[in-house]
Amino acid sequence: MTTAWSRRTFLAMSAVLTAAVGAALTPPASAAPLSPSPAADPYAALRATWSRLILGEGFSPTAEPFRSRLTDLGAKARGLLETMAPADGSLWPDAVFADPDPDTDAESFAFSGRMADSFTRLNTMAQAYRQQGTGLTGSTALRDAVLTGLEHLNTQVYNDRQTRYGNWYSWQIGAPQALLDVCVLLYDAIAPERLARYCAAVDHFVPDSAVASYTGTSTGANRVDLCRVLALRGAVGASAAKIALARDALSPVFPLVSKGDGLYADGSFIQHTTVPYTGSYGSVMLGGLGMLFALLKGSDWEVTDPKRQVVFDAVENAWAPFLFNGLVMDAVAGRAISRGEADDHRRGHPILASIVLLGQGASAAENTRWRSLVKGWAQRDYYSPPLSNPSLGLTALARIKNVLDDTALTPLPEPDGHRLFPDMARATHRRPGWAASLSMADRRITYYETGNGENLRGWHTGSGMLYWWGDTFANGQYSDAFWPTVDPYRLPGTTASRKVLANGAGGDWGASLPDVNWVGGATDGKRAAVGQYLRGLSSTLMAKKSWFFLDDTVVCLGAGIQCRDGATVETTVDNRNLGPTGNAPFTVDGSAKPLTLPWSATLTGASWAHLGGHGGYVFPGGATVKALRENRTGRWRDINTGGSADQLSRKYLTLWFDHGRDPSDAGYAYQLLPGATEQRTAARAADSGWLRVLANSDDQQGVAVPSLGLTAVNFWFGGTVGPLVADAPCSVMVTEHGDGTATVCVSDPMRKRTSLTLTWNRTVASVVSKPATVTSAATGTSLRLVFGDLSATRGATQTVKVRLA
Repeated sequence: MTTAWSRRTFLAMSAVLTAAVGAALTPPASAAPLSPSPAADPYAALRATWSRLILGEGFSPTAEPFRSRLTDLGAKARGLLETMAPADGSLWPDAVFADPDPDTDAESFAFSGRMADSFTRLNTMAQAYRQQGTGLTGSTALRDAVLTGLEHLNTQVYNDRQTRYGNWYSWQIGAPQALLDVCVLLYDAIAPERLARYCAAVDHFVPDSAVASYTGTSTGANRVDLCRVLALRGAVGASAAKIALARDALSPVFPLVSKGDGLYADGSFIQHTTVPYTGSYGSVMLGGLGMLFALLKGSDWEVTDPKRQVVFDAVENAWAPFLFNGLVMDAVAGRAISRGEADDHRRGHPILASIVLLGQGASAAENTRWRSLVKGWAQRDYYSPPLSNPSLGLTALARIKNVLDDTALTPLPEPDGHRLFPDMARATHRRPGWAASLSMADRRITYYETGNGENLRGWHTGSGMLYWWGDTFANGQYSDAFWPTVDPYRLPGTTASRKVLANGAGGDWGASLPDVNWVGGATDGKRAAVGQYLRGLSSTLMAKKSWFFLDDTVVCLGAGIQCRDGATVETTVDNRNLGPTGNAPFTVDGSAKPLTLPWSATLTGASWAHLGGHGGYVFPGGATVKALRENRTGRWRDINTGGSADQLSRKYLTLWFDHGRDPSDAGYAYQLLPGATEQRTAARAADSGWLRVLANSDDQQGVAVPSLGLTAVNFWFGGTVGPLVADAPCSVMVTEHGDGTATVCVSDPMRKRTSLTLTWNRTVASVVSKPATVTSAATGTSLRLVFGDLSATRGATQTVKVRLA
């Protein structure tokens, strides 16, 4: 058992180390890597490349925002230096890693996390030593403290004799990534015998077998992280076999998958088997691949697998649809939404930087286009500009600033249109001036993910949560302390029972899945009909919910709402975060409502409502809705055990339908008009012919908008709705164009139809084009389409184009 070190002993040890390594290391004058001989030593070349990747290049340390960031890095490293006190079971007093009862329970997770965090702190110190402008550049005391820390952790815990405890991630990814980064940054200062021991420790916890099969925790973003460990282990330990293994083990990440973790053909990205994770684990995977491609480029181990093009294609197929004005949408961030230090904007910025880095390995055309996309996203992020993001690393800052300063680039606007992601029960909708996203759950996709004490109250985020943002307004709607202060039973767009749920209800890691199949819809790429057969989490709640995403509105229908929880059931029209001030005016049918807090009212026969600075709401035919203006207080720690205990308060304006206790067949109908003025909202409500609700029952839900030539129906069961007849469950959207043609969009959200017959009672002259799934088509006074096996289309939309008579 090692005895605790006193501060005097620690300083004496540092002095010995200084004498031993001083002659071997010349402190760098800049952020450039130590000077290797790449031609003679390919491993030195890799280490030099990795130094550039983690330290950054092409920025002035005296220019902002880099000067301040470097100063902050130095201050953080100085604080770590001053508080480091090697002792039995810890390197810092506040980061005890010795586990008195090694296991895999929550306590052991915490101990293993502190072990990994200790390496991360040493990495911070090493970067402060290597970077210029930190105030500690080239400091021998700082360097020697890092070397002492590495030895202490290797002796105490991270060695080839230790049995791991707690979280596997800490031992296989968190700790070795930070350890190997330090080994690269201080390579010339670390004696070969020590490097060998550190490499042996990595080999012990991350053996070759960790990537032997593409299963378990070795998939998706985790696999990329493991490959990073192996590649750096090879560069530090001069092992060509390890680097080759890392390169080859990336290949299973590239192909599109049809189940489990990875990228799907429709642009979905899944991690932990059931969780949409484009904006968190997906971000890690994108960044990791970009760094590994750059690390190995031009070397004997360059990644040449042609399937890597799948990753390049995914930039616009998978990531871009969830980026808006620099943020990445919370609908695909899993439990990361509960981390107070990183909101949707701060999670989005690293993705922008990763796209820039990935572009260096793509085609010239892809690289230019991606840089133009990034420039647009970064310029439009007025709420949280990337260059002011305190959590964004120097390398990412430098990449984004390089794009912003590139006068040859024309920033590209936000894409316009609808994207449906049936493989992860998500949808995004973009129109000029606003964007929205929808999160649902089904037999394959979890209600929500909790784990590691995170996202404890995300219960209803998969119950039809409808997020929306404006182009120049409300971009901080979900960024400004939304998650710790919002009522978790009243998330926008959701239908939920007020039955009290325990923190983490349903189980960790996305374990709880609703026993439903009908989730998805049909889209022509511009508009969409989307539906969710909802079953409540740990509840008897059942409901049919439909959203019709149109040009300036989302039409929302609900039917068949029933529950026997002994609790009230509510559908939340919206729950807007008005910030600390919360004085946005609220008007109902032209009557201004009080700004005082708290204020509540039951709005009987309401035709429309408007919230200043946000948008409007229309209730076809009038409705009884409840409204509440309130101040809500919460803490990040309430939803994440590792979060801040500081109290936060935000003002909210909430609109909802109260379906009462244990409803048997409740329903609702409303239009959401993002960004609409009060006048436009009132005009839409007054135009009773603009929208026709064709059906809103437990069997079908459908609408018609004559001015758009649109008819859209979600058939929960076969039947007749308006001019459409279906003999089985399906989603249908028909649009008549002004050129004498029409498109018929059909999908089978249940993914089980071996046959489907759809009839459109409209005179059709001919079929212009059809997918292979249409086995026969008859025209005349009605169009009759017979579809073959739709189960193989995985819920994707099948489009038939016809010429009208």
